[in-house]
Amino acid sequence: MIELEGLTKRYGEKVAVNNLTFTVRPGIVTGFLGPNGAGKSTTMRMLLGLDRPTAGDVRIDGQHYDRLKDPLKYIGALLDAKAMHGGRSAFNHLLCLAQSNGIPRSRVREVLDTVGLTSVARKKAKGFSLGMGQRLGIAGALLGDPRILMFDEPVNGLDPEGIHWIRNLMKSLAAQGRTVFVSSHLMSEMALTADHLVVIGQGRLLADTSMADFIAQNSRSYVRIRSPQRERLLDVLHDAGITVVETGGGVLEVAGDKSERIGEVAARHQLVLHELSPQQASLEEAFMQLTAESVEYHAHSDEQPGGRPDAPADRRWGDDWTRS
Repeated sequence: MIELEGLTKRYGEKVAVNNLTFTVRPGIVTGFLGPNGAGKSTTMRMLLGLDRPTAGDVRIDGQHYDRLKDPLKYIGALLDAKAMHGGRSAFNHLLCLAQSNGIPRSRVREVLDTVGLTSVARKKAKGFSLGMGQRLGIAGALLGDPRILMFDEPVNGLDPEGIHWIRNLMKSLAAQGRTVFVSSHLMSEMALTADHLVVIGQGRLLADTSMADFIAQNSRSYVRIRSPQRERLLDVLHDAGITVVETGGGVLEVAGDKSERIGEVAARHQLVLHELSPQQASLEEAFMQLTAESVEYHAHSDEQPGGRPDAPADRRWGDDWTRS
């Protein structure tokens, strides 16, 4: 289990992490989300003692990281897949980690096999592709067979097979009762992997809830309806006290989850329905809704590269600028 209490980190006047308090529990995959600059990486670094908090506390299974003996046996982490000596082979990279934490040599072969790198175990890491580097980083996280796993962008550089593999690996680790904490910008992948979400923005906690509750609380649910008897259906639903919005193209929408009631009303009046489908926002839409005010960097589609919106191509840098 990972416990944060009032965790704060300042860099001069900049507050990167602001009074974060939450718990990452075992047995589930907890997703860690936030816009760029939200403080996710800083938070993860403080969990591992790589950055010292300005205030607050963080504990790994009840202890500070720097008090853990053989820390790889408590928590395994992938923060930067490139954090390795490129001149060492994959095997020797992991062997050095193992020897520093009292882990037997045989475990190196086991994790190399788990991540699919046995065939390149004796090759130097500097020749690895991004995906192979990710697999090696994941092997390092698994090396101590820890009860807590932490991954920052674990699918970076992986092909579809690799993404499927890491998704199932994280679910399997959680099913074993381990604590799995994962940060990613790929919302579609997070929606398939995480059971619980912790969302931060500008260093502050925005949400600490289940995946289902997060989407429900930060999005609009509605029922989409199509019928060849649209006018009659409108009258019937109105008489039943159901508010309907016409959205064009013969499509009707009813706010909330009233699909069963709508179906019963339509059946009672022998109305034909071509579509009666509950609609719910995706994780990405819910995330964008919640974090809209916390995004530090905004792009504007109507702005031409290098200048203000609609600036003439040869006058983007001011009245005294001329082409060379």
